[in-house]
Amino acid sequence: MRHDSLRLFVHTVHFVSRVCGALAAGLIGLAVIVVCQMVFVRYALNANTIWQTDFVTYSMIAATFIGSPYVMLVRGHVNVDILPHYLRARGRYALAVFGLVLSLAFAAIVTVLTFHLWKEAWEQNWVSDTMWRSRLWIPYLSMPIGLGLLALQCAADLVRLVTRVDAPFGITVERTS
Repeated sequence: MRHDSLRLFVHTVHFVSRVCGALAAGLIGLAVIVVCQMVFVRYALNANTIWQTDFVTYSMIAATFIGSPYVMLVRGHVNVDILPHYLRARGRYALAVFGLVLSLAFAAIVTVLTFHLWKEAWEQNWVSDTMWRSRLWIPYLSMPIGLGLLALQCAADLVRLVTRVDAPFGITVERTS
């Protein structure tokens, strides 16, 4: 039973991470379309743009945070793995567990901090200081959501590591010397 519930947890987190990746890609695509529209309005129509710069900025920031669990899922992040190649299996395992626990702790702490920032923006009705005057709780919400889901992805990776489903750093060959 416990093994099945862990497998369900990991499967669910992986599914949510893939959905986040699709949402992040959609936000980036939408930002590109809005940039093209902004260029057309400014230079072809010689008109002012009001909302486009804020929208593109907030979309890219949201794509970064919301897309972070997907990046972790597919191992798309920058990874310096020279040390694990020189460690034996036990040391590599310990380093992988340490790294995931540290990543999980960081993501969890920053999730709480960004939640408090979002809550303050919500309660005090913060708006941007641009002409658009967008409500800042909307773009700020992407931070605790994205980081919270990143923490869940770290937890899922840790479960896969400690249950020996995944090899530490993906290295399955034992060092011979």
